[in-house]
Amino acid sequence: MLITPLPSELEHDAVQLWRDCGLTRPWNDPGADLGRALEGPSSTVLAAVTDGQLLGTVMAGQDGHRGWVYYLAVQPGHREAGIGRALMNAAESWPREQGIPKLQLMVRADNTAVIKFYERLGYVDQRVAVLGRFLDEELQALREQNSSERFR
Repeated sequence: MLITPLPSELEHDAVQLWRDCGLTRPWNDPGADLGRALEGPSSTVLAAVTDGQLLGTVMAGQDGHRGWVYYLAVQPGHREAGIGRALMNAAESWPREQGIPKLQLMVRADNTAVIKFYERLGYVDQRVAVLGRFLDEELQALREQNSSERFR
């Protein structure tokens, strides 16, 4: 297995993997997220690849103060084989090489299995609340509509 910047021929597979793993939401366009990450100087998408097959991905970025991790995903048939851990090691190296002292990530509060995975890697709850809003009012409305439907 090789961990490398995401090859362009596997970009579609990466977006599909994110969908298959439940990482996407109707108000977030994963293809646009991928494009922004690949085009920007402060982010990258890394891939675990073997024999041309995409096994997993992780998106890493930095804001000048801290690094961020998004879209860590491993093909369901390849989980529990250390791929997620290897991708996180690579994601940690990326900001470290740029002198960024801290790495953060967000996990949906009800995703306890993933929280436990990160805790095993030494990540701890930072005791902060993440607030946000969409600058596009249509996306904000979609988000609010979806949230109210999920919690009925």
